[in-house]
Amino acid sequence: MKHNIKTSIIGFVLVALCSTASFAQKLDAAKVPAAFKIVGTFKIASSGGWDYIAVQPNTNRIFISHGTQVNVLDKNTGDSLGIIPNTIGVHGIEFVPSLNKGYTSNGRSNNLTMFDLKTLAVKDSIATGQNPDAIFYDSYSKRIVTCNGRSKDLTFIDPVTDKVVATVAVGGKPETAVSNGAGKIFVNIEDKNEIVVINTNNMTVQAHWSLLPGEAPTGLAIDTKTNRLFSACGDSKLLVVVDAENGSIITKLPIGDGCDGAGFDTALQNIYTSNGDGTLTIIHEDSKDGFTVTANIPTKKGARTMTVDQQTHKLYLPTADLEPSTGKGRPKMVPGSFQVLVIAKE
Repeated sequence: MKHNIKTSIIGFVLVALCSTASFAQKLDAAKVPAAFKIVGTFKIASSGGWDYIAVQPNTNRIFISHGTQVNVLDKNTGDSLGIIPNTIGVHGIEFVPSLNKGYTSNGRSNNLTMFDLKTLAVKDSIATGQNPDAIFYDSYSKRIVTCNGRSKDLTFIDPVTDKVVATVAVGGKPETAVSNGAGKIFVNIEDKNEIVVINTNNMTVQAHWSLLPGEAPTGLAIDTKTNRLFSACGDSKLLVVVDAENGSIITKLPIGDGCDGAGFDTALQNIYTSNGDGTLTIIHEDSKDGFTVTANIPTKKGARTMTVDQQTHKLYLPTADLEPSTGKGRPKMVPGSFQVLVIAKE
């Protein structure tokens, strides 16, 4: 009888332990994010380099910078929907749907192209600073903003009149910028390893925040709810998380090599960096000050910029097949191999 009682107790304990282990496994599984992978490739046979790519919100269209033109594709099928021509050295694309206007930043011609969002017809050309690179629309100041790499300043344009209303010097090469939607713009200064803060109420530089040990900041994203900036520093292979209120560094996380783009999915709370070494780093925002690197998935060498579709949670990365490296500069693209990688959750 004593033996049976002892056996029963042991059995009960084993069952309890197994149940606890099973429950713990379920908890651990719940913490593991769904895997991302390449689910499609859109081919674009024309020649030319590339930089930024943009999804037009609430539409099925993606806009891809491509040398001297912008290719417009159906984001679901990859079918061509048209082009925007004569955008010499195009870098970025931005939209102001309320005015039915789109804009491209043309680095080699030092201007913007303004086009009709519905028809894609070119309507105007607007002079900017030298070598306009990244471009975005600031909903607070209601201005189109370009980061001008060679003249080391930002150009602010009123999209109602398409006139330049301000130029703000930033003391270094502005790579890209984001807004908090409340009067502040944050700019990655690539050659100074810092973020410059611009007050759009008086169009003045308010602060310079060091990103060291982060070096050569390129991609930049923001979570306006937690007030956190995510600066991808390519040379040091780090994502530096910064408090957008005071510039203090919250944490530093490892990313792939050769990053030139960063994005944030507001619903999934994922930060992404597109790395030229052929990887996409995914970092989850666990809390305001807590972050976890969840994956480094293979993409393709040269896929160094990206955009996030906030509706479908898909990612789009432009790249091409590359010739073998000679050790001098970036490898050349194989003619006719330009493409857009589509990445989504399995």
